[in-house]
Amino acid sequence: MSTDSNRVAGPTIPERFLDVPSQRLYVLSLAALLQAIKLFDFFRFLVTDESQALYGRKWLIADLLFCLCLAWLRIPRLRYSKSVVALQIISLWLVDGLMFGGITVNLGGRNPLAGMSLTKLSGLLSYLPDVGLGILGSGKGDDGHLLGQHTVRMSPISTARLNPYGQTFCLASPGDSVLIPLLLNNTNAYSVQYSLVPLGYNEDSVEGEKNKVPQVERIELATKDMHAIEQSRQKALQSTRSASKRNPDDFDEYDDDDDEELPQAFRSPSLQKTQTLVHIQLNKPGRIVLERVVDISKVDARLVYPGEITVAPCPRAEFTDSDVAVRGEDVRCALPGLRSGAGEELELELDVYGVPPLSLRWYKEVGGRRESFMVEGIENSGHAHGLSADDQRALVASGGRSPVELKIPLLVTLDALGTHTYVLESVTDALGNVVQTGLGLSTNKESKTRRSVTVVRRPSVSFQGCGPGVPAPLLIGSAAHLSVSGKDADPLDAPWDIAIRYQPPGPEERSSSKKLKAWTKSFQTPTDQKELTVRAEVPGEYTIMGVKGKYCEGDILSPETCKVVERPLPTAEIEWKKIHECSGDIGVSASLVLHGTPPFHVYYRTQRDKESPVTQSKMFASSRGELTIQPDRSGHYVFQFVQISDANYKKVDLKGPSIDQVVHPPASADFVNSIHGGRGKKQINSCSGSLVDVDVELRGTGPWNLEVQIVGPKGSEIVRVPAITAAKKTLQLPIPKVVDRDGGSFEIDLVSVEDAYGCKRALSVPGIVVNVRRIQPTARFYGKDNERQITTLDNEQASLPLRLTGDGPWHVKYRRADAPDRILTTTVSNANGEIHVRDKGLYELLEIADSQCPGTVITSGVSYRVDHIPRPSAKLSSEIRSTYEPFNGSHILPPICEGVNDHVDLDLSGRSILTAQYTEALTNIVMIGRPPFQIMYNVAKDNGMGGTKILDQPTFSSIQPRTSFQLHTDEAARIYYEVKQIGDAAYPLAKNKDAIIPRSQRLLFEQQILMRPSARFKNHNRMSYCLYDAFTPVDTFGQDGVVALEGTAPFQLKLSIRNLATSAIHYALVELQDTTWRLDIPSYTFHSIGPHLVTIESVQDASHCEQAVPDPLFRSIWVDIAETAAIVPFDRRQDFCVGEAIQFQLEGTPPWSIGYTINGKARTQEAKISPFSIVQQQAGDFTINSIAHQQKQCKTAITDLRYSVHSLPSAKVGEGKMVSSNIHEGDQVEIKFELIGEPPFTFTYQRSELTTKKGMLGKVLETHTVSGVTTREYSIFSALEGTWTVTFIADRYCRYPPAQPDGVLDKFR
Repeated sequence: MSTDSNRVAGPTIPERFLDVPSQRLYVLSLAALLQAIKLFDFFRFLVTDESQALYGRKWLIADLLFCLCLAWLRIPRLRYSKSVVALQIISLWLVDGLMFGGITVNLGGRNPLAGMSLTKLSGLLSYLPDVGLGILGSGKGDDGHLLGQHTVRMSPISTARLNPYGQTFCLASPGDSVLIPLLLNNTNAYSVQYSLVPLGYNEDSVEGEKNKVPQVERIELATKDMHAIEQSRQKALQSTRSASKRNPDDFDEYDDDDDEELPQAFRSPSLQKTQTLVHIQLNKPGRIVLERVVDISKVDARLVYPGEITVAPCPRAEFTDSDVAVRGEDVRCALPGLRSGAGEELELELDVYGVPPLSLRWYKEVGGRRESFMVEGIENSGHAHGLSADDQRALVASGGRSPVELKIPLLVTLDALGTHTYVLESVTDALGNVVQTGLGLSTNKESKTRRSVTVVRRPSVSFQGCGPGVPAPLLIGSAAHLSVSGKDADPLDAPWDIAIRYQPPGPEERSSSKKLKAWTKSFQTPTDQKELTVRAEVPGEYTIMGVKGKYCEGDILSPETCKVVERPLPTAEIEWKKIHECSGDIGVSASLVLHGTPPFHVYYRTQRDKESPVTQSKMFASSRGELTIQPDRSGHYVFQFVQISDANYKKVDLKGPSIDQVVHPPASADFVNSIHGGRGKKQINSCSGSLVDVDVELRGTGPWNLEVQIVGPKGSEIVRVPAITAAKKTLQLPIPKVVDRDGGSFEIDLVSVEDAYGCKRALSVPGIVVNVRRIQPTARFYGKDNERQITTLDNEQASLPLRLTGDGPWHVKYRRADAPDRILTTTVSNANGEIHVRDKGLYELLEIADSQCPGTVITSGVSYRVDHIPRPSAKLSSEIRSTYEPFNGSHILPPICEGVNDHVDLDLSGRSILTAQYTEALTNIVMIGRPPFQIMYNVAKDNGMGGTKILDQPTFSSIQPRTSFQLHTDEAARIYYEVKQIGDAAYPLAKNKDAIIPRSQRLLFEQQILMRPSARFKNHNRMSYCLYDAFTPVDTFGQDGVVALEGTAPFQLKLSIRNLATSAIHYALVELQDTTWRLDIPSYTFHSIGPHLVTIESVQDASHCEQAVPDPLFRSIWVDIAETAAIVPFDRRQDFCVGEAIQFQLEGTPPWSIGYTINGKARTQEAKISPFSIVQQQAGDFTINSIAHQQKQCKTAITDLRYSVHSLPSAKVGEGKMVSSNIHEGDQVEIKFELIGEPPFTFTYQRSELTTKKGMLGKVLETHTVSGVTTREYSIFSALEGTWTVTFIADRYCRYPPAQPDGVLDKFR
């Protein structure tokens, strides 16, 4: 049965274009047409001489395409799996091979060692390798000689069985009908008689009630009636299948499986060959009693018990329209505290109809959990109580009870929250009819088999975030948001109506004189939300009075009361006080008492003269605080508090008192722009002069009088600086004489400062320390005039020594004379430090400064020279012959032959040691540097595409002023040499791997290596010639005897031809212009048979280079000289049968070409081995005409090999057809045999038992052999049951099946 999980795609051609039966008809018709054409080609193949390979290829491709197209169409009942499709293709190909050659079946009578060679049978071997099995057979088909069979059967007994599969039937509605199957065995019904007894019929009814009680009907169906019923059933079957397949995915791989999805009456059960199925159509309820079935011979069939069946109206069950669920009460509220267990009871009412007793299956589903129930024994109260269970079943089966309609209650308990769904699944009547209620019905009908009741939870609400002891704050000018949260509320019950009562505060709690009234209002929750937000604009007490959802009333949880308290604005009590000193008022202070909820932020405003006011703030964590304001500058100031913030209110205007004050800040002074020294004091340096400059900054009201104390090593001095008008002043103070003379340090301190008001104020700021230097730092390069130079390697760092005086660290500026505009700076921490440089040249010192003072550069040591050791270089020796090419800067050396030694000289200067690693040609190179030298160079050759390919990158060493190294001459090509790196004692390559010579400066030279000529045979296949043939090419396209030459044309090739039989040697000299040459020596003729050896002696080209060493495997080639071929038969018989093989011994060199004729038609057969056999497939004359070997050369005519081929005998039973005879006990039947061939005949026949397997014979019961039959017909009579066939036939010359010989080849061993 098809399911959603294993559905496959429908037919490729949709049914709306062409229905499935038509598709099957067209495809099967095409298959039959193809097989008919194949049979026609088979007969043409037998009688004509057309190419057998053409027929074989044609039908192999045609059968393959047909099977693949059939699988692609996906036609139901013609759809097969991939393995079955592959088996179909292999089977058709096997039939094609048997029909058109390539495959034969060995049935005995032939030598299995003989190869198949007849052209008709070996045709497929050319395009199906290994399909020809090489075994012998009959050729025209084995079944064509023993045809027909005669089957004798005893007539069986006919039976008829009503409702053979024990099905139940019912009528769904008054207009419907059912088909009752009637199974017939060994008969075809001519008429069917039956009676229809109404349900509840009582034979004891009185005669007076006959008009009220339905009577028994007797009905007879004729052949045309049964035919009409069957046609109506087929039409209904087709329409039902089309309706059930709503999409192409409903097709299965085998469409017959779809019958399982159909109603019982439309299913097609599998029947035996002797069985047929007819149907009785019934459109009203009752009991059918089968009375008589007559076959076409007017003989009554035996009726199989039981011969009756009861058909009643189909049972049904549905909910009535009067139950509570239909009246709109499908939502119920849970009982208070309901979680699980007992709950409210609900009574549903059912309407049940059918033959009692009935059984009902239904299920309850709550929260996805399903629970099934079964109710049995549903019947009315008027049934027969005194009958036993067996009697009641018998009464129901006989149709004694009529269907009744009952109303029964169904009591259920709503014991859980959620949706309770009650579904009627099926109802079964007393006859066993089962109806799946609600299956496949409309929505209105389905509503009668399904009831749903939803149990919703009671809602509960409370205030959230507010309760006793936790009032909700209310700010002045705004509203408080009270949150009412719902708990355990069912979304189905939404929205909820919540009643809230407001009670205003008492007189003692009111903050205003406004009179408030109490109220009670109902609020509704927003959609899809369980929370409610109530806006409270006035203080008081808010209480939840009740909650009600769409269906249910709810509960009130604690806290149910929320008190709203109004918060007052913050205020402050402020008291100002002035701060007074000598110069006057210097600032103010304020004492604050704050009212509100801490923390507090107090904002105050300060305005100086006509400047813009500046607002600042200060935070107070408690209710009391102090604020002190002392400006740094003098002027007229106004101080005022403007705003205040607490935890509830932000920036509330504060109308506090303000204060005006003229502020004179006290005088003060401090040092500026000095370096911090130790112990918190500042430092300055003095390098020259008797005064030191000190910067001070003054604050207050000027002008100022400043007193400064100078503390020296032996005393101190106070210096008064009067009338300072600027806030920043540079003081020039004297240096103590001792310090000025010898150097050292002294300290300067600020003692006091006096402002314009005469207020003098002592100062306690840290002093500064003055460091006095009387010796300037100096700098010079170390060394005498002729010694201030250094020589280093290229890119090596050089250290230039310095001599410095003063206190470090020193900052030195210098430059290189070659780049005077580039000033370099370095920091030296050691008096004997160094300057590190890499570039060569003359370096000069410019400036010097130590940590305190600038200095001077000593002119006698102002410069230092840096030189580099030059890198080595190389060039070709002047004695080397070469041509310079300025295009690429290369030296072209003279060409040389491959493998000849050559060298190049290199001139070197200095000491040397030669460690050359190459033993080929040598080169001389001139080198400049410090020995020993190292040379790294590239060796490359042309790559054939306009570029070069690197062959090697060698390195050699030398300590000689002139050295040589060998060149590469072992490969014919243009070789390039490029000196990439040169090293010496100063610049060894191991430490200067990255020092690559630029390409424009590299030494380049190149040389052409000429190829040495060579000659070889392209292959060493043996060549064949006939006796007295000239040595000229036989095959102008093959590669045998082709000589390949390498070098520069023209070539001179010397060959030798040696006759092994006579030991004679012939030499030939050939002038060639091409690089390939096919052996062509017309002046030489083969005068004796046997092998000849052709050898390449030498070859010379235009370069006159010595010949390369030849490959011994391809230097020579063998030539076989053969005599004429011959063919000798194994068997001297003149008469053969079709299917036999004639064997021959072949003499000569394979392969052979045999020419023969069959009935005057000439043919040719190739043979690669001896002995050789030919299978005879046609009767007539067979003659061997010729044989040739050596690739169809050396042909010999044959005149004495002629044979007669006779057809195989045949035998037919029943004229070669499948004859069947039915007899009764005591009767006989004549069995005729027809013999074909040349008498006398001998044949064997046998009788086999009957079998149900198609195409298979049963067990052999008896076998007889008849000999010496001179007539062509033979008859026997038999009264036994079985199948008569012929298994053997023999005539004068041949027999069939052929006998296996004892072994023909053994005679000749």
